[in-house]
Amino acid sequence: QMMRKKRRSSADKGQGATTTTSKLYAKKSRSTGRQAKEPALEETNESVFAIFLREAGVTLKQGGTSNEIAVDQVVFQKRIQQKLQKSPRYPIVQEFTTGLESHIEDPERFRNCLLPCATLGRTYISEGYSYDLDSTYFQGCKLPEFMFDGSGDGGISIPRIIINQLKWLDRVVDSKELAVKLMELVSVAPVEVQRDIITSMPEILEDSQHNDIARELNSLLQENTQLTVPILDALSSLNLSSSLLTEVRGAVMATLAAVQLEDLPVVVKFILHSVSASDAYEVVCNLRKKLELEQCILPPVMQASQSRIKTAGSSQNSVALILDGIKSAVRFQKTISEAWLKAIESVDEVEDHKVSVIDLLVLFILHTTNANQSRRGAERVLKVKVRTGLIQESLLQRTFRDYAQVMRGYFSSILALAQSLLRSPDPCVVPFGGHMYRHSFTAFDSYCQQEVVGSLVTHVCSGVGGEVDMALELLCGLVTEKPSEMALYAVFVKGILDYMDNLTPQQIRRLFHLLSRLAFGQQQQGSHIQDDMHIVIRKQLSSTVPKYKRIGIIGAVMIVGSMGALRNVHACVCCLLQVTALLELVKSSSESSPEAAALYYDELANLILSSTLDPQVSFPFPANVMYNLDEEESQGGIAINLLPLLANDIQNKGEQRVSPLCLSPFFRLLRLCEEKQHQGDLEEIDALLGCPLILTDMGVVEKIESLSKAEREFLCTLLFHTINWFREVVNAFCRQKEIEMKVKVMSRLQNITYLQTLLERALAGTTGFVPPVANFDGESTDGFILSSTAPGNKAKKGKKRKAPVKNSSESSSQLDETTDADKTQQEQPEKEKEKEIRQGVSLVSYRPFFRELDMEVLSVLQCGLLSRSVLDSELHTKVREEVLLGPAELVFLLEDMLRKVEFSLTAAPAKRAPFFKSVGFSHLQQRSSKDIASCCVELLPTLCSHLENCHNHFQTLLSENNGVVDGPATDIQEHQLMSSGYQLLLQVLNATFSWSGFSQPGQRSLLKKALGVLAGRLKEGGAELTLEQLVKHSFAYLVNFRSTMPNLSTALCLSQLLSTVTEKEGNPAIYREQTASLAKCFLSQDWVTANGEKERGNKFNEALHTLLSIYLGHVDDVLKAVEEIAGEGIPELLNASKDESSASWPTLSRQTFLVFYKVLMAVLEKAVRKIPACKISDNTEAQSEKLLTWNLAVRDFHILVNLVKVFDSRPVLNVCLKYGRLFLESFLKLGMPLLDNSFKKHKDVQSLLKTFQLSTRQLHHMCGHSKILQDTSLTNHVPALKKSLELFVYRVKAMLMLNNCQEAFWIGNLKNRNLKGEEILSQRSQESEEDDDDDDDDEQPLLLPQEQSEDEIDSEESKKVNIEEDVDQDDIVDDSDSDTL
Repeated sequence: QMMRKKRRSSADKGQGATTTTSKLYAKKSRSTGRQAKEPALEETNESVFAIFLREAGVTLKQGGTSNEIAVDQVVFQKRIQQKLQKSPRYPIVQEFTTGLESHIEDPERFRNCLLPCATLGRTYISEGYSYDLDSTYFQGCKLPEFMFDGSGDGGISIPRIIINQLKWLDRVVDSKELAVKLMELVSVAPVEVQRDIITSMPEILEDSQHNDIARELNSLLQENTQLTVPILDALSSLNLSSSLLTEVRGAVMATLAAVQLEDLPVVVKFILHSVSASDAYEVVCNLRKKLELEQCILPPVMQASQSRIKTAGSSQNSVALILDGIKSAVRFQKTISEAWLKAIESVDEVEDHKVSVIDLLVLFILHTTNANQSRRGAERVLKVKVRTGLIQESLLQRTFRDYAQVMRGYFSSILALAQSLLRSPDPCVVPFGGHMYRHSFTAFDSYCQQEVVGSLVTHVCSGVGGEVDMALELLCGLVTEKPSEMALYAVFVKGILDYMDNLTPQQIRRLFHLLSRLAFGQQQQGSHIQDDMHIVIRKQLSSTVPKYKRIGIIGAVMIVGSMGALRNVHACVCCLLQVTALLELVKSSSESSPEAAALYYDELANLILSSTLDPQVSFPFPANVMYNLDEEESQGGIAINLLPLLANDIQNKGEQRVSPLCLSPFFRLLRLCEEKQHQGDLEEIDALLGCPLILTDMGVVEKIESLSKAEREFLCTLLFHTINWFREVVNAFCRQKEIEMKVKVMSRLQNITYLQTLLERALAGTTGFVPPVANFDGESTDGFILSSTAPGNKAKKGKKRKAPVKNSSESSSQLDETTDADKTQQEQPEKEKEKEIRQGVSLVSYRPFFRELDMEVLSVLQCGLLSRSVLDSELHTKVREEVLLGPAELVFLLEDMLRKVEFSLTAAPAKRAPFFKSVGFSHLQQRSSKDIASCCVELLPTLCSHLENCHNHFQTLLSENNGVVDGPATDIQEHQLMSSGYQLLLQVLNATFSWSGFSQPGQRSLLKKALGVLAGRLKEGGAELTLEQLVKHSFAYLVNFRSTMPNLSTALCLSQLLSTVTEKEGNPAIYREQTASLAKCFLSQDWVTANGEKERGNKFNEALHTLLSIYLGHVDDVLKAVEEIAGEGIPELLNASKDESSASWPTLSRQTFLVFYKVLMAVLEKAVRKIPACKISDNTEAQSEKLLTWNLAVRDFHILVNLVKVFDSRPVLNVCLKYGRLFLESFLKLGMPLLDNSFKKHKDVQSLLKTFQLSTRQLHHMCGHSKILQDTSLTNHVPALKKSLELFVYRVKAMLMLNNCQEAFWIGNLKNRNLKGEEILSQRSQESEEDDDDDDDDEQPLLLPQEQSEDEIDSEESKKVNIEEDVDQDDIVDDSDSDTL
């Protein structure tokens, strides 16, 4: 191995160019050398060269024998120098050189001279020679002789050794000529020699030649990509000027696409390590666009599998080296890390600049290195890009698939980012964290898999709803995809059993489903945890605490599902015995508690519905459960003996074995067993659909106040049980095809809506009542605040009814209300229909106490809509081919559908409501969101039919009443129901199309199908249309409903639906004008209720706020629209009478002014934030355009601020103070730099500042007014606003000084005034009491222009800019000091 010694100056440097000595190499001797073919003989006729060398300590040998050196290098060097200088024949250099030339004429001797010398003793010395330019040139001439010889014996390359000799020159006389000669050699040499010469150039040439040689190398790089690596190595070592470096880097960047993959790491390293702070962002942007790693993995032509694997492996190594280069640059160069983050952050939706694999990998690098605190930045950028859809799961999948080896090195960062995303409160990014976990488990080794499982278990144990749901879903998915791998980590998952206290019932189901799949699955890879699970289940079942008993029941049934699956029972007979024993254990454990028994039935029903149990599995039921049915042959039928059953249950306080609570759950289980055994046929139990219930006389509801508390509560409980029975009956028979069955299902729906009106009134008179539990998998009463009073006409969504529904005679006969005494059927009294509307409580808060309706019940919507009047007794016949759906039943079904759709499609896992608000969705949670979306799409034609019927109803109503909504023939109750139905239909459509799953590639066909339904109502052949055409026709279809909107809330729903539909198109901006026009049309409409009164109230104001925001958010010129409302609409309101509205904006009244004001201020502030910042490169036209925009904004702001003088209520002041400060801050940040550059070019600057000064003075007065009121909600805004006002003053001063106009500026102290402009004296009097010395000064008014009135300022002819400083009087120490400012 060669030991190199650093260059040092020549000993005779001061003697000019006469003699130059080169530095010698110190090399280890080679122990084995090529032996000479003949004995080596010393020269007999020795030259001066040989004599001098021998006397200095080097003996020359001939043949293949190495030359020998006997002294140290330094000694040898000194002796040669002395002999050359002190020779009698001085100068003798020429003769010495001639001897050298003659000696190396022989190639063997030349080779010996280049190789290390043999050593004598322990010294390791190399031979060397003294060079001037001629000797260098001479060796350069020798180089071509050996250039094409390749490597000789022993792998020795003579050209390489010659070039190495040139590296160690102490001094070069003409470096420029040497550079020229070397480049000439490069032009003719073979590739290997070219590489050696190029890489040696930085060490051979002096710094003065570096720029010239860099240009030569740059040109060579364009011509020959084979030399990319050596040229870039050389360029990296050259000392170049910044301009040349930029030029070279640009040339290298241009060749990036043509560079070989194995050369890319060197190219990327050169580009990044040659970056300066000023051009880092630009260089990184260009690099990330050109660095297409996706094209580097597999060769374009698919070869044999073995060669393909080899190619993939080498490409992975190259990608790893590229990333190492980026990692090094990011770690040691702050500007590079910032530039990468900024470059990725600036990526938009444009296809050419989409986020690529390299961006994702660089984010992992930035997170790993944490250079310049980049970890937090990488996490933030990743979340933003995932949220906007620019980084999707498909990109992550490609990255893991193609770069698994590379990604493995960043596993810790991938895991940390996945944890952060899964814990994020933003529902848009949570699924992406799940994908990172899943791909990590699939792609990496066992260590990483263990870490992934451990992290997911930690998420589950956290107890945070969104985290737990996603983590359990991931674990279940991994068990399905990789059962054998997951079995290794079953012990980790089992640890979750210790943290079940914070899990919801649905999460507990998921957990036990997961564990039972591992422990009792087909392969039983996780059989080692079976005993632990049995122990846990037995312990929970034996607990007396209801919560733990519920967990035991749920877990046991999940285990039964896995053990009793079809494949397991056939494989193992003992499984059947274990299943039977476990079911017996659960049965015996739940007998003592009706709630536990009901839960057991519900869980078994869910199991039958969702899994394939072996037919040999039988359920042990107590025979007396069927006592719920009281069969009497004398009556010719059966009846549900509910009233006596409930009475006995209350008397015995739940001690009897049959409880009314178990009625509905057991019927559900019975029905599902029948369906399973008879393939959906329920003929065996169809009598239960029409059988009567033994109840009490419902007329007692009218006398609810006269009953005792116990009687009232008994009545309410009876109604709850009855409604829940009917709901389960509807669940069971809703899918039956026979007309008679459909009629009975419709009758039961009518019974439900009628009974709900009775229940509302009964609850209104029963304070503090807690209903019976209906959903047994959780604490139904936890977290619920039940309303006990009747709110007066409070509009609420939900099951609230303003009057009993008019039912047909069929519904009254089907209800069959009978007393306990004689069971004689009674018809509904006719007077019930004519009673005055009575108020009742809303059933919204009681929803958890009703049985859950299945999604299949919504198929009843397809039965049609009777929109004008409900059926009466004359139309009733026993046989009817068409079943008609009444408005009340339509509203009932649509309310349930909306809740289901919002829960499944709109609410993401991370933002799901707390558990107590999720009760009643147990069945729904067991279905995927895709299934729910598919069901909704299937129902879309029916929903459109109902929508058109509602439209026709209101169109007919308007035509009959000559365009008046509140005509004399209007049925208020029917109008309310139809309005609710209309609004609910639009909300259901909006919630369906808002499903985020439509953006996934796999759901595009479902989206096209859904849009095709809407488009098909206008145009046939929807299947052949593109997505853009479907959106266009759907928009046109929905816009047709705008003329029949019954109220503003429904109009808002239509606007929101249109916005949602247009977002499905690639360019929703094309619909902006139409959306704005529609919103303006609704805002310009006078909304009147069916009673003839104007719409008002909180609900109306909220809808108005949203609709106005939609209008201003879609209008082309926001500032002009704001000025139109503030400058025209509000003055019209001021001139109108007290109860009148604005003529051009009928929705703008004194009651809704605050809504308009808040939206206008918010939109104005948002609009000025979007005004582009001023750039130095802007031309005059661009500056004028921005200045004009700011003039409009300031004028609008001035109008809005001045309105406070008229509308001075606290909410208006609050809005003005809040958004006034934000507007002022935006003006300081974006507006003032523009004024700096435009002050001398545009005269508008002074008028703009004067207008804005009037607004700031008004804001100052509002601050003083807030202090007088001593209202904390107002004064909280004052300090920040005061600070901004002061900043504005000094910022204007800075602008004037920048433009050499500082004499136009003076400053003084504003007096504190109220909104009317009156001076606030309280602070002055306080000051005078505290400090008598300043009393005289305080009473003296400041004779500054600021004390002039606004009119005086406006009329002032002086061109000076008048600026005030907003300072509290409390802060004034001495007015005399202020005068000198």
